[in-house]
Amino acid sequence: MTKDKEPIVKSSHFVCLMIIIVGTRIQFSDGNEFAVDKSKRGLIHVPKDLPLKTKVLDMSQNYIAELQVSDMSFLSELKVLRLSHNRIQLLDLSVFKFNQDLEYLDLSHNQLQKISCHPIVSFRHLDLSFNDFKALPICKEFGNLSQLNFLGLSAMKLQKLDLLPIAHLHLSYILLDLRNYYIKENETESLQILNAKTLHLVFHPTSLFAIQVNISVNTLGCLQLTNIKLNDDNCQVFIKFLSELTRGPTLLNFTLNHIETTWKCLVRVFQFLWPKPVEYLNIYNLTIIESIREEDFTYSKTTLKALTIEHITNQVFLFSQTALYTVFSEMNIMMLTISDTPFIHMLCPHAPSTFKFLNFTQNVFTDSIFEKCSTLVKLETLILQKNGLKDLFKVGLMTKDMPSLEILDVSWNSLESGRHKENCTWVESIVVLNLSSNMLTDSVFRCLPPRIKVLDLHSNKIKSIPKQVVKLEALQELNVAFNSLTDLPGCGSFSSLSVLIIDHNSVSHPSADFFQSCQKMRSIKAGDNPFQCTCELREFVKNIDQVSSEVVEGWLDSYKCDYPESYRGTLLKDFHMSELSCNITLLIVTIGATMLVLAVTVTSLCIYLDLPWYLRMVCQWTQTRRRARNIPLEELQRNLQFHAFISYSEHDSAWVKSELVPYLEKEDIQICLHERNFVPGKSIVENIINCIEKSYKSIFVLSPNFVQSEWCHYELYFAHHNLFHEGSNNLILILLEPIPQNSIPNKYHKLKALMTQRTYLQWPKEKSKRGLFWANIRAAFNMKLTLVTENNDVKS
Repeated sequence: MTKDKEPIVKSSHFVCLMIIIVGTRIQFSDGNEFAVDKSKRGLIHVPKDLPLKTKVLDMSQNYIAELQVSDMSFLSELKVLRLSHNRIQLLDLSVFKFNQDLEYLDLSHNQLQKISCHPIVSFRHLDLSFNDFKALPICKEFGNLSQLNFLGLSAMKLQKLDLLPIAHLHLSYILLDLRNYYIKENETESLQILNAKTLHLVFHPTSLFAIQVNISVNTLGCLQLTNIKLNDDNCQVFIKFLSELTRGPTLLNFTLNHIETTWKCLVRVFQFLWPKPVEYLNIYNLTIIESIREEDFTYSKTTLKALTIEHITNQVFLFSQTALYTVFSEMNIMMLTISDTPFIHMLCPHAPSTFKFLNFTQNVFTDSIFEKCSTLVKLETLILQKNGLKDLFKVGLMTKDMPSLEILDVSWNSLESGRHKENCTWVESIVVLNLSSNMLTDSVFRCLPPRIKVLDLHSNKIKSIPKQVVKLEALQELNVAFNSLTDLPGCGSFSSLSVLIIDHNSVSHPSADFFQSCQKMRSIKAGDNPFQCTCELREFVKNIDQVSSEVVEGWLDSYKCDYPESYRGTLLKDFHMSELSCNITLLIVTIGATMLVLAVTVTSLCIYLDLPWYLRMVCQWTQTRRRARNIPLEELQRNLQFHAFISYSEHDSAWVKSELVPYLEKEDIQICLHERNFVPGKSIVENIINCIEKSYKSIFVLSPNFVQSEWCHYELYFAHHNLFHEGSNNLILILLEPIPQNSIPNKYHKLKALMTQRTYLQWPKEKSKRGLFWANIRAAFNMKLTLVTENNDVKS
């Protein structure tokens, strides 16, 4: 609800409670760091192993019967001690002489009969109530408790000056247990309490009220009475008891707890209080007995602003309903709360009413409770939670004659919205509407007040917000949590929306443009939804991550992936998917570009390394090898006819024919030369392959001329390929002239590799070194060679 329209009844219900909290509890809010809980442990004495730095100690609901100095002396920092509901009978306050910081002591609900006094100065809260004291246990030393806020006492008898030692203290709260109070009939006692803001008197829970004691309090602001049992006979005794207590002009808040009374006596109590200065009257746990008849009630001018009655038990089953209706409906007050009541207790007032606030939570009202009611002209807030309302259309009609109504709460009913085809009728003044916890569906958006600012629809059956919804341009806050919505509503129909609560729905793919649509959003709560962490969610996560954490409530912990299984439980902030995997166009462009680059690269490499040439060579080699496999074994054994095949450039033929060939043939080495051993009619490539395969070794004469000869490179390629195929070392490299590395074409990478990896023989220019060269040539043929001639002759 908007702050300027919060029910002012809150201030009335809790005036006395706030006095207690502020006066006695707030100073202990930081004591949890060294708090020890020993309650309900069956203890018979104070444990000796408590931490020395204990500040808060709870030993309530045990069986401790006595306290000694040694039990407390080591707890020098103790501030709060709870010992209620034990079996302590005697108390010597000197046991706390070493606990100078002790501020809160609760000894209520024990068996105390006597206390021994000791100078104490630190108590703020001292509770000795619900014990067995005969007289009020007041020590003169209590007069030094200048910080005392709360004092709880018990007594069987009272004397006027019992509280004189503390008369100068300004107490916030006095609790006086009079359950065991006893006095002879026709005797009257008195008690004077000079300064106290709140007085709480507790009487015997089952005895008829019969106490005749005059209690006067000078500055009383709140009065609470607990356990009041009345009938028509003792009603006047109770009213007389109230006379002195309610005399002062400062009493604003009066509360009755657990009261059993007749209807006649209750009306008399109302009549007694009506002219008093009391502004807030609260009755909790009211039981009505005997009969309910019409009673005369004079609604004189009153200062009473609010009457609250919670939890009424009716033990009268046959009664006049008019007697009930009249008393409450005609009250000339501002605020009326009657909740948790199993019968109808009010109808439309007969005359224009002063009510501004009506709260009828958890009753049995139906849609017709205020039908055609034109007397609630000043009503601003109407709360009908947990009743029997079923038809939203009728609820709207009910407000038609309430021109001042601004806040309507009809949550926790059984409201439905699709029964009527005609438009709903609402008073236009409604700005806050609570329709939560009902049975409403999507059609509810066709049945809403036009000027509504705050709308609560959580816990219904809404699946979507219709796009054709009537524009709610004034709507600022929308709560649709715990429904079945699948998307975040845009702000097209809610141009002023600034607060959205949509957690616990079925939102899996929230719209990415939500924040662009809702520029005024200052708070959104959309966690605990089954988010599907797919490509569609990426843009939403990106947008929400750019919004302030103060705007997105629950970010990060409430925003988690639900699907797919691999992402389940992952925070949306940690969910990432690449742009490439989510953008189909970009993916196709990327694949196409990659394929193009790959094609260009392969083409360049083919050109750079002369790949077609190598493929052609491999093809021819493969064909030749295939033909060789088809040749019978006898023919294969005749294939080795030469010791060596010599490959050289024509430009180096003079050296080969004048130096190399004569020397090898002189050593009886059979040489294969292309000009004399190639078979006419066969292709050059096939002749090269046959010569290499018919020779034990291949000699390559390397020179700049060799590098420039393509046929020489063919011969080198096939010889090298045969090296790997046969698994033998059949290459002899002779470097006739130095070859610069940069002069070897890139496509001849095998030649580069061979010159880097293999040892070659270099032809020396100096004649003196040539002897070693020929010796190395002989060593390369250092084996017993057997050749098969073409006539099948074996030659060694």
